[in-house]
Amino acid sequence: MSNRNASLGTPEQLRDPNYMPKLGSAIPLGIQHVLAMFVSNVTPAIIVAGAAGFGFGSNSPDFFNLIYMIQMSMLFAGIATLFQTIGFGPVGAKLPIVQGTSFAFIPIMIPLVAGKGVEAMPIVMGSVFVGGIFHACLAPFIGKLRFALPPLVTGIVVTMIGLALVKVGIQYAAGGVPAIGTPEYGSLQNWFVAIVVIVTTLGFKFFTRGLLSVAAVLIGLLVGYVVAYFMGMVSFINIVLASPFALPNPIHFGIEFTFAAILGFVLMAFISAIETVGDVSGITEGGAGRAATDKEIQGATYADGLGSALAGVFGALPNTSFSQNVGLIAMTGVMSRHVVTIGAIFLIVCGLLPKVGASISTIPIEVLGGGVIVMFGMVASAGVRMLSDVTWNKRNMVIFATALSIGLGLQLEPEALQHLPSTAKVLLSSGLLPAAVIAIVLNLILPEEIEDDS
Repeated sequence: MSNRNASLGTPEQLRDPNYMPKLGSAIPLGIQHVLAMFVSNVTPAIIVAGAAGFGFGSNSPDFFNLIYMIQMSMLFAGIATLFQTIGFGPVGAKLPIVQGTSFAFIPIMIPLVAGKGVEAMPIVMGSVFVGGIFHACLAPFIGKLRFALPPLVTGIVVTMIGLALVKVGIQYAAGGVPAIGTPEYGSLQNWFVAIVVIVTTLGFKFFTRGLLSVAAVLIGLLVGYVVAYFMGMVSFINIVLASPFALPNPIHFGIEFTFAAILGFVLMAFISAIETVGDVSGITEGGAGRAATDKEIQGATYADGLGSALAGVFGALPNTSFSQNVGLIAMTGVMSRHVVTIGAIFLIVCGLLPKVGASISTIPIEVLGGGVIVMFGMVASAGVRMLSDVTWNKRNMVIFATALSIGLGLQLEPEALQHLPSTAKVLLSSGLLPAAVIAIVLNLILPEEIEDDS
């Protein structure tokens, strides 16, 4: 055990979720968890608001709703994390699980809100709520459902999520959707700032260690922010206008229920639940050297679903366990759930201070573009890593080929669905839902082995 870990506790203590290190060590460890997930946690709200038309660069009178969504992303990530670390009744794994806003639902949400403004948000929030309740209802059965999502299926789904998002990263780096069709879109200045972020992020990720490496994306954004400031691309007016303190607003956007949108969220909730099972197993294996218990897996699934449902009521997006924090626990060797509780409290405090959300909203979209290009590429590469565990016989190649061809094809050519009802059209054109359904169904019905053609 390293000298640093020796000062934190004995090996047995560090593997114990109920162990509390000294406060002087626990606080920076908790803040480190927040730094590892901070950018990823607020990015989905920024993307959805941008797709709807009231996000960065839109000059929309509804821009304050983006600041509110950023604020709620922090607040409900903190609350959902407390569900996991402290728990109540059967809810919560009582493990150091960090919750945050899920990327998995973004490809479903973008077609639902595209260009429709704040008026499209009630459908999203209604679907977040129902999807969260469904997610929680999976808890007693989740262990028995894992057979439907082997690495072949989950790898296809995660790869499709990354492929659906990479276009967003390029658009942001070039100047954002509102700039499309103007001379500013794709300007050298925009790309210079985005490339500064990418180079800085890669430099810190691979040529430093510890906290600097863990927070590489955040550092890349900060460096890009400073460069953009000196290039006259930063305005602080939002910080001046934001109030110093605000409570969450129930039914902020309203709630509306449509069958097709709910169906999309329910399917993704099922996939998200399976991912959470993997994260819980990763935490117990990496931090304590043991398998996760059924009680821990069920508790984590309950917390996942109820955290998402509660978030939807207050205008936030679905929550899930964050895999980057699973890796952080394996790296630090500290399994204490109380350390993550400290990080959750920090997130909740930030979520009650609108000036924090307003500060994030001053980040130029080109700076954010550089960060999300790296993040979204990592999502796709995580899917490819899952697929590396697959035995590539002809059966699995056919499943992969069919799901990817139809899913990616519909994403690239959405007008092929022009005769479908509008809601079904926007859900299928994400590419993610058809790819996921095809992969799941074919995996269940095709025989295990298909003889190769002679």
